[in-house]
Amino acid sequence: MSEEITKEMSIIEIIQKCPQAGEVFAKYGLGCIGCAAARFENLEAGAKVHGVDPDEMVAEINALL
Repeated sequence: MSEEITKEMSIIEIIQKCPQAGEVFAKYGLGCIGCAAARFENLEAGAKVHGVDPDEMVAEINALL
């Protein structure tokens, strides 16, 4: 996949583009995949709610691409 993931993307969009991203979300304790907010909440908002650095998550997800 050539398009990089950004923290502005919705969580569901990230999972659709990079299914392995679910492992990164789980690693940080974010159960985002099953959360109703995943459709409209972006990675940055979800990460901040859980006290996680969104830039760190984005870097890890992009490394999977």
